[in-house]
Amino acid sequence: MWNVQLAEEEKMKNAELYKSILGSVYTNCYFLKNKSTGEVLIVDPADEAEKIFEKVNEISGTPKAVLLTHGHFDHIQAVEEVRQKYHIPVYAQREEAKMLLDASLNLSGNCGRISCSIEADTLLSDLQVFEAAGFSVQVIHTPGHTEGSCCYYIEEENLLFSGDTLFYGSVGRTDLPGGSMGEIVRSLHKLVDSLPEETEVYPGHDTSTTIGYEKRYNPFV
Repeated sequence: MWNVQLAEEEKMKNAELYKSILGSVYTNCYFLKNKSTGEVLIVDPADEAEKIFEKVNEISGTPKAVLLTHGHFDHIQAVEEVRQKYHIPVYAQREEAKMLLDASLNLSGNCGRISCSIEADTLLSDLQVFEAAGFSVQVIHTPGHTEGSCCYYIEEENLLFSGDTLFYGSVGRTDLPGGSMGEIVRSLHKLVDSLPEETEVYPGHDTSTTIGYEKRYNPFV
């Protein structure tokens, strides 16, 4: 597990962004801290809950919500421990509810450290905007990796959490339950055709990128 404070934070108005790389497939778990209030959004608490707790203490944050980009095991194995410790709601895209609940669909029953059945507190609809930790967050439904995959866009901070929809120069795999290459290509176009090119993109694995870079160089566009 690695802990990283992302250099891009100087571009943000009222946020500090941190990342921990967790679990067996090195999933990015993000911590978006409101500079004014100290409140924190936790994006994809993948695994190793104690390391998440340590990170929250290290950044002196107060968690206010968990945001799930999708329901695969490598993004959800610490959800219940985080929710119970901080008494905070879990958000997910509406179409992902079934996968979150079913350990065979979310693959935790076969591939995970533990079998997971997660019920989100709030199920979101495409392009819905909600307030959490002092941020206005817009959910963007981006099916393809799973039926209910989504991204979270925070316009005032110029950032997008893309989960396993969009990677640096690539897209997420589509050979798992609910996957579709046609859908993920349409989702990629939905992002690059609507978001500002300077938007910083923080994916579920590997390094960050920008919408502008992906618009020009991603072979799936």
